[in-house]
Amino acid sequence: MSACTPQELVERALAASTADGQVTFVTDSSEANLRWAANSLTTNGAMRSRHVVVVSFVDGGAGLAGGTVARTGTPDVAALVAASEQAARDAGPAEDAVPLISEEPAGGGDWDAEPAGTSIEVFGDFAPALGQAFGEARDRDELLFGFAEHSMRTTYLGTSTGLRLRHDQPTGRVELNGKSPDFSRSVWAGTGTRDFADVSVADLAADVQRKMGWSQRRIDLPAGRYETLLPPSAVSDLMIYLYWTMEARDADEGRNVFARPGGGNRIGERLAALPLTLRSDPAAPGLETAPFQVVGASSGSASVFDNGMATPAVDWISDGVLANLIRPRAWALKTTAPATAAVDNLILEDPNATATQAEMLAATERGLLLTTLWYIREVDPQTLLLTGLTRDGVFLVENGEVTGAVNNFRFNESPVDLLGRTVQAGRTERTLPREWNDWFTRAAMPPLRVPDFNMSSVSPAS
Repeated sequence: MSACTPQELVERALAASTADGQVTFVTDSSEANLRWAANSLTTNGAMRSRHVVVVSFVDGGAGLAGGTVARTGTPDVAALVAASEQAARDAGPAEDAVPLISEEPAGGGDWDAEPAGTSIEVFGDFAPALGQAFGEARDRDELLFGFAEHSMRTTYLGTSTGLRLRHDQPTGRVELNGKSPDFSRSVWAGTGTRDFADVSVADLAADVQRKMGWSQRRIDLPAGRYETLLPPSAVSDLMIYLYWTMEARDADEGRNVFARPGGGNRIGERLAALPLTLRSDPAAPGLETAPFQVVGASSGSASVFDNGMATPAVDWISDGVLANLIRPRAWALKTTAPATAAVDNLILEDPNATATQAEMLAATERGLLLTTLWYIREVDPQTLLLTGLTRDGVFLVENGEVTGAVNNFRFNESPVDLLGRTVQAGRTERTLPREWNDWFTRAAMPPLRVPDFNMSSVSPAS
Protein backbone atom coordinates (compact mmCIF):
# COMPACT_ATOMS: atom_id res chain seq x y z
CA MET A 1 0.00 0.00 0.00
CA SER A 2 2.98 2.36 0.39
CA ALA A 3 2.98 3.09 -3.37
CA CYS A 4 -0.80 3.47 -3.55
CA THR A 5 -1.87 6.56 -5.51
CA PRO A 6 -4.49 8.95 -4.09
CA GLN A 7 -6.93 7.86 -6.78
CA GLU A 8 -6.45 4.21 -5.85
CA LEU A 9 -7.07 5.00 -2.19
CA VAL A 10 -10.36 6.70 -3.07
CA GLU A 11 -11.48 3.83 -5.30
CA ARG A 12 -10.55 1.16 -2.74
CA ALA A 13 -12.44 2.99 -0.01
CA LEU A 14 -15.55 3.31 -2.15
CA ALA A 15 -15.32 -0.36 -3.17
CA ALA A 16 -15.03 -1.44 0.48
CA SER A 17 -18.19 0.39 1.51
CA THR A 18 -21.18 -1.53 2.89
CA ALA A 19 -23.00 1.68 3.82
CA ASP A 20 -25.83 3.51 2.07
CA GLY A 21 -23.44 6.13 0.75
CA GLN A 22 -19.85 7.30 1.02
CA VAL A 23 -17.56 10.24 0.32
CA THR A 24 -13.80 9.78 0.37
CA PHE A 25 -11.18 12.40 -0.28
CA VAL A 26 -7.41 12.28 -0.21
CA THR A 27 -5.22 15.37 0.00
CA ASP A 28 -1.57 15.05 -0.98
CA SER A 29 0.49 18.03 0.18
CA SER A 30 4.01 19.24 -0.43
CA GLU A 31 5.50 22.23 1.34
CA ALA A 32 8.72 24.25 1.25
CA ASN A 33 9.84 27.02 3.59
CA LEU A 34 12.56 29.48 4.49
CA ARG A 35 12.98 31.15 7.88
CA TRP A 36 15.34 33.92 8.88
CA ALA A 37 16.31 35.97 11.93
CA ALA A 38 18.64 38.92 12.54
CA ASN A 39 19.57 39.21 8.85
CA SER A 40 20.53 35.54 8.49
CA LEU A 41 18.78 32.53 7.04
CA THR A 42 18.17 30.08 9.89
CA THR A 43 16.31 27.11 8.41
CA ASN A 44 14.90 25.77 5.19
CA GLY A 45 13.03 22.61 4.49
CA ALA A 46 10.62 20.64 2.36
CA MET A 47 8.07 18.01 3.34
CA ARG A 48 5.29 15.86 1.95
CA SER A 49 2.17 14.55 3.66
CA ARG A 50 -1.11 12.78 2.93
CA HIS A 51 -4.51 13.10 4.59
CA VAL A 52 -7.29 10.56 3.97
CA VAL A 53 -10.91 11.20 4.98
CA VAL A 54 -13.80 8.72 4.70
CA VAL A 55 -17.37 9.85 5.38
CA SER A 56 -19.90 7.02 5.50
CA PHE A 57 -23.68 7.43 5.48
CA VAL A 58 -25.92 4.83 7.11
CA ASP A 59 -29.73 4.74 7.20
CA GLY A 60 -30.72 3.04 10.43
CA GLY A 61 -34.43 3.46 9.82
CA ALA A 62 -34.86 6.70 11.75
CA GLY A 63 -32.92 8.72 9.20
CA LEU A 64 -29.56 9.02 7.48
CA ALA A 65 -26.51 9.34 9.73
CA GLY A 66 -22.97 10.34 8.81
CA GLY A 67 -19.67 9.28 10.32
CA THR A 68 -16.22 10.67 9.53
CA VAL A 69 -12.83 9.08 10.20
CA ALA A 70 -9.54 10.60 9.05
CA ARG A 71 -5.99 9.27 8.95
CA THR A 72 -2.61 10.49 7.76
CA GLY A 73 -0.25 8.62 5.48
CA THR A 74 -1.50 5.50 3.69
CA PRO A 75 -3.87 3.73 6.11
CA ASP A 76 -5.50 0.31 6.04
CA VAL A 77 -8.43 1.17 3.81
CA ALA A 78 -10.75 -1.61 5.00
CA ALA A 79 -10.21 -0.66 8.64
CA LEU A 80 -10.71 3.02 7.87
CA VAL A 81 -13.99 2.38 6.05
CA ALA A 82 -15.24 0.07 8.81
CA ALA A 83 -14.43 2.70 11.45
CA SER A 84 -16.27 5.35 9.47
CA GLU A 85 -19.37 3.15 9.09
CA GLN A 86 -19.33 2.38 12.81
CA ALA A 87 -19.06 6.10 13.56
CA ALA A 88 -22.15 6.69 11.40
CA ARG A 89 -24.13 3.98 13.20
CA ASP A 90 -23.11 5.44 16.56
CA ALA A 91 -23.99 9.00 15.56
CA GLY A 92 -27.72 8.72 15.02
CA PRO A 93 -29.76 10.61 12.40
CA ALA A 94 -28.12 13.78 11.05
CA GLU A 95 -30.24 16.92 10.96
CA ASP A 96 -28.38 18.10 7.85
CA ALA A 97 -29.12 14.89 5.91
CA VAL A 98 -29.95 15.38 2.24
CA PRO A 99 -29.22 13.20 -0.82
CA LEU A 100 -25.56 13.26 -1.85
CA ILE A 101 -24.51 15.43 -4.77
CA SER A 102 -24.62 13.52 -8.06
CA GLU A 103 -24.23 16.31 -10.62
CA GLU A 104 -20.58 17.02 -11.39
CA PRO A 105 -19.68 20.70 -11.00
CA ALA A 106 -17.66 22.61 -13.55
CA GLY A 107 -13.91 22.66 -12.97
CA GLY A 108 -13.65 19.12 -11.61
CA GLY A 109 -10.04 18.79 -12.78
CA ASP A 110 -8.04 15.93 -14.28
CA TRP A 111 -8.74 12.94 -12.05
CA ASP A 112 -6.00 10.79 -13.59
CA ALA A 113 -3.14 13.27 -13.22
CA GLU A 114 -0.47 12.85 -10.55
CA PRO A 115 -0.51 15.18 -7.53
CA ALA A 116 1.06 18.56 -8.11
CA GLY A 117 4.02 19.53 -5.95
CA THR A 118 6.38 22.25 -4.85
CA SER A 119 10.01 22.28 -3.75
CA ILE A 120 12.66 24.58 -2.37
CA GLU A 121 13.31 25.68 -5.98
CA VAL A 122 10.22 27.89 -5.74
CA PHE A 123 12.49 30.33 -3.85
CA GLY A 124 15.09 30.41 -6.65
CA ASP A 125 14.73 34.16 -7.28
CA PHE A 126 13.37 35.05 -3.85
CA ALA A 127 16.34 33.82 -1.80
CA PRO A 128 19.10 35.88 -3.53
CA ALA A 129 16.92 39.00 -3.30
CA LEU A 130 16.39 38.28 0.39
CA GLY A 131 20.16 38.05 0.88
CA GLN A 132 20.54 41.48 -0.69
CA ALA A 133 17.87 42.86 1.66
CA PHE A 134 19.80 41.42 4.62
CA GLY A 135 22.92 43.32 3.60
CA GLU A 136 21.05 46.59 3.12
CA ALA A 137 19.32 46.24 6.51
CA ARG A 138 22.68 45.49 8.14
CA ASP A 139 24.10 48.69 6.65
CA ARG A 140 21.22 50.64 8.24
CA ASP A 141 21.76 48.91 11.61
CA GLU A 142 18.36 47.22 11.35
CA LEU A 143 17.36 43.59 11.71
CA LEU A 144 15.09 41.53 9.46
CA PHE A 145 13.10 38.54 10.70
CA GLY A 146 10.47 36.46 8.96
CA PHE A 147 9.55 33.46 6.88
CA ALA A 148 8.40 32.38 3.44
CA GLU A 149 6.22 29.33 2.88
CA HIS A 150 4.82 27.65 -0.20
CA SER A 151 2.52 24.66 -0.37
CA MET A 152 0.71 22.69 -3.04
CA ARG A 153 -2.27 20.61 -2.00
CA THR A 154 -3.94 18.27 -4.46
CA THR A 155 -7.31 16.93 -3.38
CA TYR A 156 -9.03 13.93 -4.97
CA LEU A 157 -12.70 13.55 -4.00
CA GLY A 158 -14.84 10.57 -4.94
CA THR A 159 -18.42 9.69 -3.98
CA SER A 160 -20.71 6.71 -4.19
CA THR A 161 -22.89 8.78 -6.52
CA GLY A 162 -20.13 8.78 -9.13
CA LEU A 163 -18.32 12.09 -8.61
CA ARG A 164 -14.59 12.08 -9.28
CA LEU A 165 -13.18 15.55 -8.63
CA ARG A 166 -9.66 16.90 -8.29
CA HIS A 167 -8.23 20.31 -7.39
CA ASP A 168 -4.68 21.68 -7.08
CA GLN A 169 -4.33 24.51 -4.55
CA PRO A 170 -1.09 26.50 -4.46
CA THR A 171 -0.66 28.76 -1.42
CA GLY A 172 2.24 31.02 -0.53
CA ARG A 173 2.94 33.73 2.00
CA VAL A 174 5.80 35.97 3.13
CA GLU A 175 6.09 37.89 6.38
CA LEU A 176 8.94 40.35 6.88
CA ASN A 177 9.57 42.04 10.22
CA GLY A 178 11.99 44.91 10.70
CA LYS A 179 13.37 45.62 14.17
CA SER A 180 15.86 47.95 15.78
CA PRO A 181 18.85 46.28 17.51
CA ASP A 182 17.34 47.00 20.95
CA PHE A 183 13.92 45.65 19.78
CA SER A 184 12.21 48.87 20.83
CA ARG A 185 10.86 49.38 17.32
CA SER A 186 9.12 46.77 15.18
CA VAL A 187 7.33 46.99 11.82
CA TRP A 188 5.83 44.49 9.38
CA ALA A 189 5.17 43.85 5.71
CA GLY A 190 3.67 40.76 4.11
CA THR A 191 2.14 39.36 0.97
CA GLY A 192 0.31 36.32 -0.32
CA THR A 193 1.16 34.56 -3.56
CA ARG A 194 0.41 31.48 -5.65
CA ASP A 195 3.91 30.81 -6.97
CA PHE A 196 6.39 33.50 -5.72
CA ALA A 197 6.84 34.76 -9.29
CA ASP A 198 5.00 37.95 -8.30
CA VAL A 199 6.77 38.54 -4.96
CA SER A 200 9.15 41.52 -4.87
CA VAL A 201 11.52 41.30 -1.91
CA ALA A 202 12.73 44.80 -2.79
CA ASP A 203 9.21 46.21 -2.42
CA LEU A 204 8.64 44.42 0.90
CA ALA A 205 12.02 45.58 2.22
CA ALA A 206 11.34 49.16 1.08
CA ASP A 207 8.02 49.09 2.95
CA VAL A 208 9.82 47.91 6.08
CA GLN A 209 12.54 50.54 5.66
CA ARG A 210 9.99 53.32 5.26
CA LYS A 211 8.11 52.27 8.41
CA MET A 212 11.33 51.93 10.39
CA GLY A 213 12.11 55.53 9.42
CA TRP A 214 8.66 56.65 10.55
CA SER A 215 9.11 54.92 13.90
CA GLN A 216 12.27 56.79 14.91
CA ARG A 217 10.15 59.43 16.61
CA ARG A 218 7.90 58.17 19.44
CA ILE A 219 4.66 59.91 20.46
CA ASP A 220 2.41 58.77 23.29
CA LEU A 221 -1.34 59.14 22.79
CA PRO A 222 -4.24 58.29 25.11
CA ALA A 223 -7.08 55.91 24.34
CA GLY A 224 -10.01 57.39 22.44
CA ARG A 225 -11.70 57.53 19.08
CA TYR A 226 -9.41 58.53 16.22
CA GLU A 227 -9.74 59.03 12.51
CA THR A 228 -7.94 55.92 11.34
CA LEU A 229 -6.60 54.58 8.06
CA LEU A 230 -6.90 50.81 8.04
CA PRO A 231 -4.51 49.24 5.50
CA PRO A 232 -5.70 46.26 3.43
CA SER A 233 -4.18 43.67 5.79
CA ALA A 234 -6.04 45.03 8.81
CA VAL A 235 -9.25 45.31 6.78
CA SER A 236 -8.90 41.69 5.69
CA ASP A 237 -8.62 40.40 9.25
CA LEU A 238 -11.84 42.19 10.21
CA MET A 239 -13.74 41.16 7.06
CA ILE A 240 -12.65 37.52 7.34
CA TYR A 241 -14.09 37.35 10.85
CA LEU A 242 -17.30 38.90 9.53
CA TYR A 243 -17.34 36.32 6.71
CA TRP A 244 -16.85 33.43 9.12
CA THR A 245 -20.00 34.49 11.00
CA MET A 246 -22.25 34.76 7.94
CA GLU A 247 -24.22 31.59 8.72
CA ALA A 248 -27.84 31.76 7.62
CA ARG A 249 -29.11 29.40 10.29
CA ASP A 250 -27.60 31.43 13.12
CA ALA A 251 -29.14 34.56 11.60
CA ASP A 252 -32.55 32.95 11.07
CA GLU A 253 -32.57 31.72 14.66
CA GLY A 254 -31.45 35.03 16.15
CA ARG A 255 -27.92 34.07 17.18
CA ASN A 256 -25.68 36.41 15.20
CA VAL A 257 -25.33 39.97 13.98
CA PHE A 258 -27.21 39.17 10.75
CA ALA A 259 -30.43 38.33 12.66
CA ARG A 260 -33.32 40.71 12.11
CA PRO A 261 -34.97 41.96 15.32
CA GLY A 262 -38.32 40.22 15.60
CA GLY A 263 -37.27 37.25 13.49
CA GLY A 264 -35.64 36.32 10.20
CA ASN A 265 -32.39 37.68 8.78
CA ARG A 266 -31.13 41.01 7.51
CA ILE A 267 -30.77 40.14 3.82
CA GLY A 268 -31.82 43.22 1.88
CA GLU A 269 -30.70 45.61 4.62
CA ARG A 270 -28.08 48.27 3.98
CA LEU A 271 -24.92 47.64 6.02
CA ALA A 272 -22.38 49.98 4.41
CA ALA A 273 -22.70 53.70 3.77
CA LEU A 274 -20.45 53.38 0.72
CA PRO A 275 -21.33 51.18 -2.31
CA LEU A 276 -19.07 48.41 -1.05
CA THR A 277 -19.27 44.88 -2.39
CA LEU A 278 -17.97 41.92 -0.38
CA ARG A 279 -17.72 38.89 -2.62
CA SER A 280 -16.09 35.52 -3.22
CA ASP A 281 -15.17 34.01 -6.57
CA PRO A 282 -13.22 30.75 -7.04
CA ALA A 283 -11.95 32.07 -10.39
CA ALA A 284 -10.74 35.48 -9.12
CA PRO A 285 -7.32 36.14 -10.73
CA GLY A 286 -4.51 35.48 -8.27
CA LEU A 287 -6.98 34.17 -5.67
CA GLU A 288 -8.16 31.02 -7.48
CA THR A 289 -9.54 28.29 -5.26
CA ALA A 290 -11.63 25.10 -5.41
CA PRO A 291 -14.92 25.46 -7.36
CA PHE A 292 -16.57 22.73 -5.30
CA GLN A 293 -16.99 21.86 -1.64
CA VAL A 294 -14.71 19.48 0.26
CA VAL A 295 -16.10 18.96 3.76
CA GLY A 296 -14.82 16.63 6.46
CA ALA A 297 -17.22 17.63 9.25
CA SER A 298 -20.61 19.34 9.30
CA SER A 299 -21.06 22.81 10.78
CA GLY A 300 -23.40 25.74 10.40
CA SER A 301 -21.53 26.80 7.27
CA ALA A 302 -20.91 23.43 5.57
CA SER A 303 -22.30 19.91 5.45
CA VAL A 304 -20.66 16.56 4.71
CA PHE A 305 -23.74 15.82 2.60
CA ASP A 306 -22.75 18.73 0.32
CA ASN A 307 -19.37 17.32 -0.74
CA GLY A 308 -18.90 18.05 -4.43
CA MET A 309 -21.44 20.89 -4.43
CA ALA A 310 -20.48 23.71 -6.82
CA THR A 311 -19.19 26.92 -5.22
CA PRO A 312 -19.90 29.63 -7.81
CA ALA A 313 -19.08 33.30 -7.40
CA VAL A 314 -21.32 35.05 -4.87
CA ASP A 315 -21.86 38.59 -3.59
CA TRP A 316 -22.25 38.60 0.19
CA ILE A 317 -22.75 42.37 0.33
CA SER A 318 -23.70 44.11 -2.90
CA ASP A 319 -23.61 47.90 -3.27
CA GLY A 320 -23.59 48.16 0.53
CA VAL A 321 -26.61 45.86 1.00
CA LEU A 322 -26.51 42.40 2.58
CA ALA A 323 -27.22 40.03 -0.31
CA ASN A 324 -26.43 36.47 0.80
CA LEU A 325 -25.58 34.30 3.77
CA ILE A 326 -23.85 30.92 3.88
CA ARG A 327 -26.53 28.24 3.69
CA PRO A 328 -25.98 24.46 3.34
CA ARG A 329 -28.61 22.57 1.30
CA ALA A 330 -30.37 21.10 4.32
CA TRP A 331 -31.05 24.51 5.87
CA ALA A 332 -31.96 25.90 2.45
CA LEU A 333 -34.69 23.25 2.13
CA LYS A 334 -36.06 24.06 5.58
CA THR A 335 -36.21 27.78 4.84
CA THR A 336 -37.07 27.67 1.10
CA ALA A 337 -34.02 29.85 0.45
CA PRO A 338 -31.18 29.15 -2.01
CA ALA A 339 -28.24 27.01 -0.91
CA THR A 340 -25.11 29.15 -0.88
CA ALA A 341 -21.65 27.70 -0.31
CA ALA A 342 -18.66 29.39 1.26
CA VAL A 343 -15.65 29.99 -0.99
CA ASP A 344 -12.03 30.08 0.18
CA ASN A 345 -11.35 33.68 -0.87
CA LEU A 346 -12.75 37.11 -0.06
CA ILE A 347 -12.76 40.44 -1.91
CA LEU A 348 -13.97 43.85 -0.73
CA GLU A 349 -14.21 46.67 -3.25
CA ASP A 350 -15.77 50.04 -3.96
CA PRO A 351 -16.36 50.45 -7.72
CA ASN A 352 -15.93 54.20 -7.39
CA ALA A 353 -12.63 54.09 -5.49
CA THR A 354 -9.51 55.45 -7.20
CA ALA A 355 -7.27 56.58 -4.32
CA THR A 356 -4.17 54.70 -3.27
CA GLN A 357 -3.31 54.37 0.39
CA ALA A 358 -0.56 56.96 -0.10
CA GLU A 359 -3.09 59.39 -1.56
CA MET A 360 -5.49 58.76 1.32
CA LEU A 361 -2.66 59.43 3.76
CA ALA A 362 -1.76 62.68 1.98
CA ALA A 363 -5.39 63.83 2.38
CA THR A 364 -5.43 63.20 6.13
CA GLU A 365 -5.34 66.29 8.36
CA ARG A 366 -4.81 64.30 11.57
CA GLY A 367 -5.30 60.63 12.20
CA LEU A 368 -3.72 57.24 12.76
CA LEU A 369 -2.31 54.85 10.20
CA LEU A 370 -2.28 51.23 11.35
CA THR A 371 -0.09 48.37 10.13
CA THR A 372 -1.77 45.19 11.40
CA LEU A 373 -4.17 43.82 14.00
CA TRP A 374 -3.72 40.71 16.11
CA TYR A 375 -5.17 38.67 18.97
CA ILE A 376 -8.67 39.36 17.61
CA ARG A 377 -11.43 37.83 19.73
CA GLU A 378 -15.23 38.04 19.71
CA VAL A 379 -16.90 39.89 22.57
CA ASP A 380 -20.59 39.90 21.55
CA PRO A 381 -21.98 37.72 18.72
CA GLN A 382 -25.21 39.74 18.55
CA THR A 383 -23.32 42.83 17.39
CA LEU A 384 -20.13 41.06 16.26
CA LEU A 385 -18.15 43.27 18.64
CA LEU A 386 -14.49 42.29 18.38
CA THR A 387 -11.52 43.21 20.50
CA GLY A 388 -7.85 42.96 19.66
CA LEU A 389 -4.55 44.79 19.58
CA THR A 390 -2.65 46.90 17.08
CA ARG A 391 0.75 45.53 16.14
CA ASP A 392 4.05 46.46 14.49
CA GLY A 393 3.45 50.12 13.88
CA VAL A 394 0.75 52.68 14.67
CA PHE A 395 1.68 55.98 13.05
CA LEU A 396 0.45 59.53 13.59
CA VAL A 397 -0.46 61.40 10.41
CA GLU A 398 -0.53 65.20 10.52
CA ASN A 399 -1.19 67.45 7.53
CA GLY A 400 -0.73 64.59 5.11
CA GLU A 401 2.57 63.29 6.49
CA VAL A 402 3.59 60.65 9.02
CA THR A 403 5.17 62.47 11.95
CA GLY A 404 6.02 59.53 14.20
CA ALA A 405 5.02 56.24 15.75
CA VAL A 406 2.58 56.11 18.63
CA ASN A 407 1.93 53.49 21.30
CA ASN A 408 -0.16 50.42 20.59
CA PHE A 409 -3.83 50.19 21.54
CA ARG A 410 -6.51 47.68 22.35
CA PHE A 411 -9.48 48.26 20.07
CA ASN A 412 -13.19 47.42 20.37
CA GLU A 413 -15.02 47.44 17.05
CA SER A 414 -17.71 45.57 15.16
CA PRO A 415 -16.79 45.11 11.49
CA VAL A 416 -20.49 45.38 10.61
CA ASP A 417 -20.83 48.68 12.45
CA LEU A 418 -17.51 49.80 10.99
CA LEU A 419 -18.82 49.31 7.43
CA GLY A 420 -21.64 51.70 8.23
CA ARG A 421 -19.21 54.37 9.48
CA THR A 422 -16.51 54.07 6.80
CA VAL A 423 -16.28 57.32 4.84
CA GLN A 424 -13.68 56.37 2.21
CA ALA A 425 -12.34 53.24 0.55
CA GLY A 426 -9.26 53.11 -1.61
CA ARG A 427 -8.25 50.81 -4.44
CA THR A 428 -8.58 47.11 -3.75
CA GLU A 429 -5.35 45.10 -3.81
CA ARG A 430 -4.27 41.60 -2.92
CA THR A 431 -3.25 41.46 0.73
CA LEU A 432 -2.07 39.02 3.38
CA PRO A 433 -4.19 38.81 6.53
CA ARG A 434 -1.93 39.03 9.58
CA GLU A 435 -4.07 37.39 12.26
CA TRP A 436 -5.72 34.71 10.13
CA ASN A 437 -3.09 33.76 7.54
CA ASP A 438 -2.59 30.29 9.05
CA TRP A 439 -6.15 29.55 7.83
CA PHE A 440 -7.03 32.14 5.19
CA THR A 441 -4.62 33.78 2.73
CA ARG A 442 -6.64 34.54 -0.41
CA ALA A 443 -7.92 38.08 0.17
CA ALA A 444 -8.09 41.38 -1.72
CA MET A 445 -9.08 44.49 0.22
CA PRO A 446 -8.95 48.29 0.00
CA PRO A 447 -7.61 50.66 2.64
CA LEU A 448 -10.49 52.19 4.60
CA ARG A 449 -10.89 55.55 6.34
CA VAL A 450 -12.92 55.37 9.55
CA PRO A 451 -13.56 58.74 11.26
CA ASP A 452 -13.92 57.37 14.80
CA PHE A 453 -12.15 54.02 15.24
CA ASN A 454 -12.42 53.02 18.89
CA MET A 455 -9.03 52.65 20.59
CA SER A 456 -10.43 51.53 23.93
CA SER A 457 -7.19 51.43 25.93
CA VAL A 458 -3.44 51.82 25.62
CA SER A 459 -1.54 48.54 25.16
CA PRO A 460 2.04 47.87 26.28
CA ALA A 461 2.47 45.39 23.41
CA SER A 462 5.17 46.17 20.84
